[in-house]
Amino acid sequence: MFLKYLFLTVCGLSAGGVIAAGLFAFITTIGVIPRLAGKTHTAYASRLYEDCIVLGAGLGNGAQLFGWKLFGGNPLMAVFGLSAGVFVGCLIMSLAETLDAVPVMNRRMRLSVGFQFIILSLAVGKCAGALMSVLTGIGV
Repeated sequence: MFLKYLFLTVCGLSAGGVIAAGLFAFITTIGVIPRLAGKTHTAYASRLYEDCIVLGAGLGNGAQLFGWKLFGGNPLMAVFGLSAGVFVGCLIMSLAETLDAVPVMNRRMRLSVGFQFIILSLAVGKCAGALMSVLTGIGV
């Protein structure tokens, strides 16, 4: 019985490690960290950014797996949610720029002005959906 649990533990940790490595390779490939460091003129802290992303992912996995509670309560959760949302937005925009999806979509829609409002409406819709999910419990 012990060998069965040991085998399952090794398989689970290995699969999680492979998924995490793939995610971080994806983030590195599309260049989110250098882009954020360039925009904020803090290229000297890019290693700190990478360390914070890895630490945040590890702590988030631990919180999910072991059911850890946040020590700051709801205000800290709001800060975390905002930070995670900003990061996901940067990740999505970096991916869109890398794949040149924004210029292609802009050409296909034949927009000359107002493209920023389309991006803003997508962000507001995503925020409204997340708030509805959190406040009503739908989709949880």
